[in-house]
Amino acid sequence: MKFTHCLTLTLLTLASLSANAQGKYKGEDRGRPVMPVTSNAKWVAECGGCHMAFAPGLLPAASWTKVMNGLDKHFDTDASLPAQDVKEITDYLTKYASNRWSANTSPLRISESVWFKTKHSSSEINPAIWKRESVKSPANCMACHSGADKGDFNERNIRIPK
Repeated sequence: MKFTHCLTLTLLTLASLSANAQGKYKGEDRGRPVMPVTSNAKWVAECGGCHMAFAPGLLPAASWTKVMNGLDKHFDTDASLPAQDVKEITDYLTKYASNRWSANTSPLRISESVWFKTKHSSSEINPAIWKRESVKSPANCMACHSGADKGDFNERNIRIPK
């Protein structure tokens, strides 16, 4: 009995490790948004031209679709692009979007997501930090996460600026 139980646990562990190793992302997800192995030059140029090109894994596909379909009113800015560029960037973002949300959830802002709110709660981060000149807003990931543009949100690398 004990041998069978041990063998079953070993096989389940190996199956789990194998499934994680075959993921589509660099590194281990474990609920953290990460960058996909492939990038998209149009996404980097167009989105990264005004702000950090946010990792696709920070939002679900439905959110990226909403964001890309509303570029004419992109957070009070007209960020309109040619239809072909919109399609290419939308396809990239939705292909590598997070799957941690239910189908009903599609926040437009990363800072509105449950994940973000949990990780950046007032018990974790003093709300005054968002008002610092060096931070300015929750959308400025790079202020505290120096590797955010590469999808690195590892808590060990967080540096809260003065």
